[in-house]
Amino acid sequence: MADPQTFPDDAGIEPMAGLSPAIHLDHCVIHVSDWERSTAFYRDVLGAEVVPFRKGVRFLFGGIQLNVHGPGQIGDPLAAKPVQPGGSDLCFRWSGTIEEAMDHLARHGVPVELGPVERNGAAGAGTSVYFRDPDGSLMEFIAYE
Repeated sequence: MADPQTFPDDAGIEPMAGLSPAIHLDHCVIHVSDWERSTAFYRDVLGAEVVPFRKGVRFLFGGIQLNVHGPGQIGDPLAAKPVQPGGSDLCFRWSGTIEEAMDHLARHGVPVELGPVERNGAAGAGTSVYFRDPDGSLMEFIAYE
């Protein structure tokens, strides 16, 4: 399953000069067109913990939160050009091999669109596969050696 994690401030990662404490990604936002369909995908395929929120949900991946806009629930304030369903591009770290990631996707009936291909992610060189969520947003699993 995906293995997103945040790093403690003492993990040996140097913050930018003069920037203290270090900055880590806390959450980002996607937009979906169907709560039930998207919840099933993010829960079953990506391993998200589903947290009910107002009329919809939020997804948790360890220490990272994915806020969700959808029918009947839009955040405030909004980006200047809010993302539409199918307009996101997200990469998730896979803790196993890329072959295991591909097998996982196949078991869930999710076609691989591209890969495996060599890519560079937050942890350096890795191998990725690309696929789509139910709205068409581009998803990526990256595996590091």
